Amino acid sequence: MVTGQDTLLRWTAPDGPWREPDLHLFPQDGHRYEIIDGALHVTPPLDALHERIVYGLITALRSAAPAGWWACTRLGVQIGESHVVPDVAVLRPGSSGATWNRPADIALVVEVETTASQRYDRLLKPDLYADAGIPAYWRVEQDSGRAIAHLYSLEDGSYGLDEIVEPGQRFSVEEPYRVAVAPTAWA
Repeated sequence: MVTGQDTLLRWTAPDGPWREPDLHLFPQDGHRYEIIDGALHVTPPLDALHERIVYGLITALRSAAPAGWWACTRLGVQIGESHVVPDVAVLRPGSSGATWNRPADIALVVEVETTASQRYDRLLKPDLYADAGIPAYWRVEQDSGRAIAHLYSLEDGSYGLDEIVEPGQRFSVEEPYRVAVAPTAWA
């Protein structure tokens, strides 16, 4: 990377696959930088609705969390050579809370879709999380300013849909711990 008082920030891509240290080259500019199987994925900065949904989710999960459980935003998960950052992750008691967490420490990951992340959140990331053995995956889609929650649990190595919770509905889950899922309260 080359910088100077009157020069633009410049960097070069690695000769081989992207690795975790390469993520430290990027500015804290609101983009999300992740590596999947050595390929760099960049998501543009998130909009206000996305952030309200994440805040509502994290508030609900933290309020219901038993002692020792942690609900965190944008905590990294290292899955083999992949380094991903879900919108929300729930850590089991005794987890380190490190910058890059092991999948065994994660009980739930949540992705809140945007137009730029929709395919990524519906196709690529769930397969990666399932392959890593993370027991629960929630995907929250935005529809006309409302949140719709799709709740999945791991069954035979892939996620099976347990429930779709529409705005105005309320649904309670027992895993990772008892918590009410109420999308209207998130947006």
